Amino acid sequence: MKCLRYIYSFFRKHYFTYSALVMVLATAVAWLFFRFGRQATTSILLIYILALVLISCGTEGYRYGLGAAAVSVVCINFLFIEPVFTLTFTPSGPISFLGLFAISGIASHTVTSLRRQAKQLAAQERQLAEAEKEKMRANLLRAVSHDLRTPLTGIIGSSSAYLSNADFYSEADKQKLVQNIHDDANWLLEMVENLLSVTRIQNDCKQLKTSPEVVDEVVAEAVVTLKKRHPNAQISVTVPEEILMIPMDAMLIEQVLINFLENGLTHGKSDKPLLLTVENEPEQVLFRVIDHGLGVPADRLATIFEARSETLPAVDGYTGMGIGLSICKTIITAHNGTIGARNHDSGAEFYFTLPKEEHHEP
Repeated sequence: MKCLRYIYSFFRKHYFTYSALVMVLATAVAWLFFRFGRQATTSILLIYILALVLISCGTEGYRYGLGAAAVSVVCINFLFIEPVFTLTFTPSGPISFLGLFAISGIASHTVTSLRRQAKQLAAQERQLAEAEKEKMRANLLRAVSHDLRTPLTGIIGSSSAYLSNADFYSEADKQKLVQNIHDDANWLLEMVENLLSVTRIQNDCKQLKTSPEVVDEVVAEAVVTLKKRHPNAQISVTVPEEILMIPMDAMLIEQVLINFLENGLTHGKSDKPLLLTVENEPEQVLFRVIDHGLGVPADRLATIFEARSETLPAVDGYTGMGIGLSICKTIITAHNGTIGARNHDSGAEFYFTLPKEEHHEP
């Protein structure tokens, strides 16, 4: 396969060599027809027409195709029209010459037009890709501006209270304020690291570094982290009995799980426990977070993972939301997984899948 690609690349850079080789092969095949079938004039003409089409498609511009047409007329006249090995100008000569020139010109024009259109489409696709990147950057900035406000507000509030009323606080109260500052600072650091990772993913998904991780441990870490932020949260976790290891960036997947759980806690508005389930499927592992609350408005299900300015405050951003549902989609897509949301009879379900190691495509 590499050899074929090398040959193709060589001829793409050496159009004259390519054209000459095609003409030599066409002439050799035509000579065989001529030697073993004296009534093979039509076949010989078709062989040269095929050669012109191949040259027109394999080169750029018109000169190689038109030059090959001229050579074809000379070869046919010199090698295959009696008396052979002499140039005999007959009334049919100009007609053949014009016919082959027309075929070559039409083929070259068609190929040139198709290539021009392909270049235009490629340029448009690049523009769309750049526009999508700019959109993602804007969405990321909106997520940053909202999500970083929560820990920063907590740090400023606790530090201001400590500085202004230190003399009136007991040691236990002071310790609590310092602990709050410490927790919020760690939360802020974790969010910044995740945002940097997401920015790397958006620039080039191939840079995402994954390693085999135990699914149970990742789920447990996500739940523990959520419990620190929401001590009263009720979560029912169900995982397979067998040990599952799949390639992932554990920190980013934990953040997605935390995002889904916090989404259920904040928007579910239910006293029933959240359900976090992990299901072992033949080619992938399915993660589901189910709440028993209000559900997602039907008109937002299709676009809930798209961070739009008009929907971001209501659906894709709130205190403790993390990095946003749109960024979760970026993370799961970078892992070659799928992500989605749907309603059930008494609430909403957010889910994503990650491919198993043997089916993972780096």
